[in-house]
Amino acid sequence: MSILHPILLPLLAALLVFFIPKKVRLAKESIVIAATLINLVIALKLFGQNINYVQPWVGFGFDFSLRLYHFSGFILAAIAGFSFLVALFTLSFLKGKENDKEFYVYLLITLAFANGAVLAENLVLLLFFWEGLLATLFGFILSGGKNSFKAAIKAFTISGITDLCMMLGIILTIFIAGTSSISHINLTLTSPLNALAFTLLMIGAISKAGSMPFHSWIPDAAVAAPLPFMAFLPAALEKLLGIYFLARISLNMFQLTEFSWVSYMLMIIGTLTIILAVMMALIQKDYKRLLSYHAISQVGYMILGIGTALPIGIVGGLFHMINHAMYKSCLFLTGGSVEKQAGTTDIEKLGGLGKLMPITFVCFLVAAFSISGVPPFNGFFSKEMVYDAALERGWIFYAIAALGSFFTAASFLKLGHAVYFGKINNENNDKVKEAPIPMLIPMVTIALLCVIFGIWNQLPINYLIQPILGNKLAGHSFAGFPTNMMIVFGTLVVIVLAILNHLYGVMKGGSGAKASDHIHYAPGLAQIYDKAEKRFFDPYDIGLGFVKLLSRCAYLVDRFVDWIYEGLVTRLTMGFSRTISKIHRGNFATYLVWSLVGLVVVVYIMMAGI
Repeated sequence: MSILHPILLPLLAALLVFFIPKKVRLAKESIVIAATLINLVIALKLFGQNINYVQPWVGFGFDFSLRLYHFSGFILAAIAGFSFLVALFTLSFLKGKENDKEFYVYLLITLAFANGAVLAENLVLLLFFWEGLLATLFGFILSGGKNSFKAAIKAFTISGITDLCMMLGIILTIFIAGTSSISHINLTLTSPLNALAFTLLMIGAISKAGSMPFHSWIPDAAVAAPLPFMAFLPAALEKLLGIYFLARISLNMFQLTEFSWVSYMLMIIGTLTIILAVMMALIQKDYKRLLSYHAISQVGYMILGIGTALPIGIVGGLFHMINHAMYKSCLFLTGGSVEKQAGTTDIEKLGGLGKLMPITFVCFLVAAFSISGVPPFNGFFSKEMVYDAALERGWIFYAIAALGSFFTAASFLKLGHAVYFGKINNENNDKVKEAPIPMLIPMVTIALLCVIFGIWNQLPINYLIQPILGNKLAGHSFAGFPTNMMIVFGTLVVIVLAILNHLYGVMKGGSGAKASDHIHYAPGLAQIYDKAEKRFFDPYDIGLGFVKLLSRCAYLVDRFVDWIYEGLVTRLTMGFSRTISKIHRGNFATYLVWSLVGLVVVVYIMMAGI
């Protein structure tokens, strides 16, 4: 099995889908399903192998080099699995939609570039595939229709700027290390130049993962883009790619050590991402926007875990990476089912769907329990490891992470109550029925994996996650039930408090959709939330405001320069000309006097110079 197949197969399939006429029924759908299924089979067959592929490429020592080993093989298989399941879901979701062909093409090209980025052994080749994903991101969002252009531009701009930082980091790393081969780079973080290179690469990694402050395009895309896009990219694939690259630069390319300022920087970014994003998720009234903010918040746990530089934290961060990809993708798919069947994702217009869509409801419950860290689901075990490492590095990091879990549970209690419980709020909702089989299969499959990766967490931890760290584990294994019972007790207390908070919110607000209003409109928070909802804190809008200010200043400078040259200088020249004209009236005696005066001035200057 060639290592090139995961790259070439999706590209070839994308070309076939692109050139197939729309009137040929089921052809493009068949190609997409076949290509993603074959890609999954190839990825599973490649897993466990060690393969190096090197071919001359652009010269200057930059080879087309790919490397398959345990970590890249694991991510390759995960990407293949999610791609197939999302493609299967999309068959029914996009049925009859105008832009389905474009969506399928972008899905396949994205799959090819993602596989290339995971397998790339050369930093320049990695950048090539990474930048290809920027183009498909723009196209993906744009396939949502005429109202999606603004969101696509926003995503492209933010990702483009962070990719530029990553490019500068790659150039600097190659300069310092003297090689572009990832496996041959091993730098310390004691040098300021090395730390700068790490920081630039880190920006590219965490931006791809959807971390703050590079996050604000995700909630906009959740509304503008087709919902399978959210289940595929922000929920799953980009988390896998971003955290994969962050882990590689932290574990292999640079020597990340605890108590270094770089470690603290990662932990601070992680904790801020957790709490700020989940606070925004809590107040959302749209199914998709609520999930999008949780997709941002949860990446904070991964960054926090890796940032601790402790084995248990890194294992927890990487385990949370795959867990999040599962339960968040499943949650977005449940949102897609609700949108497809009920025609809206406004939670105030939904209600009582648990009886009408029981399978979707059960899948939602499993995924919601998982993301909230409820035992024995998978999210509980990965969060406990991150908590353990965070507490060892400082109680404040643990406290913020636990507070984030409280708001996570509170927001999913609100969402589940508003959408699946209670009475039917929309007169059209009583006609809703369960989603089609192609939409249910991916949800059920992922929900089952959430259960399996929780109850039998030894399987993913021992065979997928811990081998990535190798000797760094020093023989320790973190599989099984957590050993720090104090943290487990704390988690259970957080869940109970979230339930009590929800009951109080429902009693005060009168409905599940208003269960968080007592927090939303609390004194002090209400003003902050109001500014946040008006994008006052959005880095993109702040940047746009700065650009507008610069443009206004540049315009004023341009007008001033224009006034100097075309206004003041012209008037002075014309005034001087009129004065000269008045002086020179054709009188010979006057000319003679001016000539003598000029001669005296010249003689005086020459004598003064002597």
